Amino acid sequence: MGKRLIQQARGKGGPTYRAPSHRYKGRVSHKTISMKESTGTITDLIHCPGHSAPLARIEYDDGEFCLAIAPEGFKVGDFVSANTAEIANGNIVPLKEIPEGTAIFNIETNPGDGGKLVRSSGTFARVVAHMGNNVIIQLPSKKQKTLNGLCRACIGIVSGGHRPDKPFLKAGNKYYKMKARNKLWPKVSGGAMNAVDHPFGNARSSRKSKAKPVPRNAPPGRKVGMLRPKRTGRKKR
Repeated sequence: MGKRLIQQARGKGGPTYRAPSHRYKGRVSHKTISMKESTGTITDLIHCPGHSAPLARIEYDDGEFCLAIAPEGFKVGDFVSANTAEIANGNIVPLKEIPEGTAIFNIETNPGDGGKLVRSSGTFARVVAHMGNNVIIQLPSKKQKTLNGLCRACIGIVSGGHRPDKPFLKAGNKYYKMKARNKLWPKVSGGAMNAVDHPFGNARSSRKSKAKPVPRNAPPGRKVGMLRPKRTGRKKR
């Protein structure tokens, strides 16, 4: 029997789970990719509820405006360069031009996509090695990823690194913080629910051993928890 699960309600797209994107300040992206170097000035530092780090509004000398993740140590009036080979805090540089060991953030996965990786406050990645046209970087999770050397990244560390240091102290503070970003909180485990609300729930106990793999042909409301693998055992040649 299917259950009314949270992930089903989230997929419906109701206001409880919809992101408040009308309050976001705009899309954060690198300057348009070009062979010509451009210089920009930081005209404002703004807060966006859709990002954990402050955003910098940059005006470039060719008239283009961009919203960028603000690096540590930046202030209004500072200068940055895009599509350059100069290694300086806040500059946008192709990965192939960045020395090994340099801290970077807002990294592109495909040349010209504007930056997809390492954008949270206080985070940074490092360039590990250059291999021909590819570059290996180490992400904050310590996982290594190989990217095209033409992908661009911003030099430095994302600002706002001490944001999580202040404790919430009360559950009410956390509730209003999550409500402002339209996040569902608190998250209740399936084992703590009633039997009518979740396949793992019942009123008799909260034991976790009953979470067994679901049948392969189970209905959508039952496909939760440990999904049955495609195959098991040692693969025979």
